[in-house]
Amino acid sequence: MRFTLSLLLSTILAGAAHAQTLPDVTEKSIDQVQAMMAAGTSSAAITQAYLARIAAMDRTGPTLRAVIATNPDAIAQARAADARRKAGKPLGPLDGVPVLIKDNIETRDPIATTAGSLALKDNITRRDAPLVTSLRKQGAVILGKTNLSEWANIRSTHSMSGWSAVGGLVRNPYALDRTSCGSSSGSGAAVAASFAAAAVGTETDGSVVCPSSMNGLVGLKPTLGMISRTHVVPISHSQDTPGPMARSVRDAAVLFNGMIGVDPADPATKGTAKYAHDFAAPLASASLAGVRIAVLHPEMSELLKAKYAAALAVLKAQGAVLVDVTPPKLDGLGEAELLVLQTELKADLNTYLATTPQAVKTRTVADVIAFDRAEATREMPFFQQETFEAAEQTRGLADAEYLGARAKSLRLAGKEGIDAMLATANATLIVAPTYGMPWLSDTVSGDGGEGPSAAGLPAVAGYPHLTVPMGLVRGVPVGVSFIATAWADQSVLNAGYVYEQAAHARVIPTYSATNDAGPGLDGAR
Repeated sequence: MRFTLSLLLSTILAGAAHAQTLPDVTEKSIDQVQAMMAAGTSSAAITQAYLARIAAMDRTGPTLRAVIATNPDAIAQARAADARRKAGKPLGPLDGVPVLIKDNIETRDPIATTAGSLALKDNITRRDAPLVTSLRKQGAVILGKTNLSEWANIRSTHSMSGWSAVGGLVRNPYALDRTSCGSSSGSGAAVAASFAAAAVGTETDGSVVCPSSMNGLVGLKPTLGMISRTHVVPISHSQDTPGPMARSVRDAAVLFNGMIGVDPADPATKGTAKYAHDFAAPLASASLAGVRIAVLHPEMSELLKAKYAAALAVLKAQGAVLVDVTPPKLDGLGEAELLVLQTELKADLNTYLATTPQAVKTRTVADVIAFDRAEATREMPFFQQETFEAAEQTRGLADAEYLGARAKSLRLAGKEGIDAMLATANATLIVAPTYGMPWLSDTVSGDGGEGPSAAGLPAVAGYPHLTVPMGLVRGVPVGVSFIATAWADQSVLNAGYVYEQAAHARVIPTYSATNDAGPGLDGAR
């Protein structure tokens, strides 16, 4: 007994000493992580440090609920990276760098891909999405899976962004009672909290750029087709795309490099080879001198307007030529997009579910609807599934009304929307506030945010959209968007990088219980 207690005490003390020697990974960029490894810190130690940070902050402390599962194989992957480095054969700028993956993207690791739904709790496919295969070829350590708005926020029109039945509600690291937006909520909160060097999100309409903006991050919704969607739980093949989320433009570009590629199983990627290159390398020489930028001025609060004006002043000081434009009226775009998303949701999700392991009993959207009804206490405590139910009533991809809606939405968002504004201003880029400020998470009424949104047109058109931190308003983050035409991903990255380097607007989160409202709440008494 004495020996056992002594051994236990030694183990505890050794563990405490080990914890004290873990490297500090807070706010470390990908380049800084690489520099740490070049100086002798192992990828295994860095990976352990991120895992320790998740353990200390995700379900305890600030309780961000940003991570659904950590990867049991992460340390082994890190040790393999260390062995490659020792042998002088590193795979690239991501080798040994821990990254998180949104939990609607499959990995071959022994963890489920749930999309946040209990219906997929047994969806352990043991297959990598091609984008994950690409990241592994670069040596990235797959640290785990991030929480998300369940089913990527397509189940209900009254949802609460960041909530899933599997992972609970993601909390914003800047103000814990406010939304992290969605649907890549966990990826946003996790990267803001330095749970990983960077993370992968996905977007159909706003799901990369909104959580990036509201968590003080850089997020790139790339040109549709730059990154494969195979083995990603789908909503819409017309609009879905994965994208990188990081604390800097360079980190986003480095992660983007590791994700892009042609996939024979995804026809949208067939044009990627023509445009694929190192998107990080040109950033150092990027310039906005003489670059014409179309400027949007949507309705927004006075506080956000002041922050946006300061961002525009930074762009002008860097030599950009700013041209105010008025967005065209695009009547019927929202209705057309909704029909497209509902129709493709049924078709695409049915196709995906048919490929899942036999342990997954929900094989169709109809099955998922029935599952949710049977598990209403756990699956629908806050909102229902009216979008799923509407999708189940759609008539398929050959339906004339659907085909007309897709043609209309693509024309309005692209040719008559973004392209028209660029032509009017003789510009190569559009700039706008990404979204308003993060709203309070509301279990009664669901999402209730007010303010502008730059996400819709590039999402529908499939054009690149980059958000970059613009600073804080009342203690919570806001972002500025750079939008361009198809395949001009380098242009938005260059512009975002120049702005970022001049503005230095990103602020480290403080995990406050609520946002800084100023002294006004106390009154004059």
